[in-house]
Amino acid sequence: MTVHHLKSFAILLCWGFPFFPFLCHRRNDRTVLYRNYRVIHQKKHTYLHRSFNFVTRGKLVILTSYIQSCHVLLNAEQFASNQLSFPLEKRVKAGIVPAVIVFGDSIVDTGNNNYLETIFKVNYPPYGKDFFGGQPTGRFSNGKVPSDFIVEELGIKEVLRPYLDPSLGIEDLLTGVNFASGGGGYDPLTSELASVISLEEQIELFKEYIEKVKSMAGEEAANTILSKGLFIVATGSNDVTNTYFNNPLRKYHFDFDSYTSLMLRSASSFLQDLYNLGARRIGVFGVPPIGCLPSQRTLKGGTLRACAGNYNELAELFNTKLSMEINSLSHNLPFARMVYIDGYYLPLDIIQNPAKYGFDVSNIGCCGTGTIEVAFLCKYTCTNVSEYVFWDSFHFTENAYRIIVGDFLNKHMNYLLK
Repeated sequence: MTVHHLKSFAILLCWGFPFFPFLCHRRNDRTVLYRNYRVIHQKKHTYLHRSFNFVTRGKLVILTSYIQSCHVLLNAEQFASNQLSFPLEKRVKAGIVPAVIVFGDSIVDTGNNNYLETIFKVNYPPYGKDFFGGQPTGRFSNGKVPSDFIVEELGIKEVLRPYLDPSLGIEDLLTGVNFASGGGGYDPLTSELASVISLEEQIELFKEYIEKVKSMAGEEAANTILSKGLFIVATGSNDVTNTYFNNPLRKYHFDFDSYTSLMLRSASSFLQDLYNLGARRIGVFGVPPIGCLPSQRTLKGGTLRACAGNYNELAELFNTKLSMEINSLSHNLPFARMVYIDGYYLPLDIIQNPAKYGFDVSNIGCCGTGTIEVAFLCKYTCTNVSEYVFWDSFHFTENAYRIIVGDFLNKHMNYLLK
């Protein structure tokens, strides 16, 4: 085992692996009978049809995953007579968003880590159990992640493939790719310790990508992607959990204010590098309520497994600074349209009020006991993942991600597409 492997294993311990998985908690008897998820993309309209059929206390209902960021219960007749159009159909015309480019960590990684020598990869079961064919792809969830939902709901394609995938074709490149790497962060030390692709390296890969597009499709195609494409950044969680609170190189040399300023300088530099390369429409997710993740509740929440307040405090402080910096950059950089995307308060509300969004369980994950397992410790799963906010002890289920992405698109796409 190399030094890098030892470092990576130490980081995984911070995710929460000191315990042997216990017997699976008993799940309640609600059973998913049928799921139909289909996007029909036509020339000028995109229609979204989603339904989840449940048997609940003997009554068949259909739960739509979200409509304008809310879950609405409809019976079968109502759903059939009220064909629901996709909320963005009036805002996203053909060609307005030609491509989506994503940077970040495991929240949005769609498989880049499969091609790295790192233990921060999940290209094995039960990950991907609800993805196409039930195949593990390196996505840190049971199915799709935000990257996929964004391209799907904009009518671009079904999934966003990782840039390191050697089988990428010209169509993949022209409609966008993913540079995110699970385990990374804004702090350069975070990616170094995990042996994954840093933001600086993601930018270098992006430069390589632009040159590929130019050589394969021409300068105009590359410029169109840069000026009209949607660029998404989602990272920062690992900086809080792995690098700050569990690494003496950071915790004992920085207080909350100075460490979040270190993260902010990295974030601002990255966004300006992206802008200088030609990107104009940029959305940046805030850090989620890290202290309320199942793993952190188990490790830091005491016997009652309460949310770890100091973790959330650090996340909130960084998000406040990040939001202000994004507003400043968007105002001062010509033709830039940058938005801060809430990655904190909506997820927190989902965690605190799961029933409001169609979930039953939010304090543990579906994987294993749900309290501590992630990555290779996920050996078995719950019987009904649709009831869960979290897939493992660190990552959301695809149903939770779908709600978060829908909220972002409905709130910010009008501005980004002006």
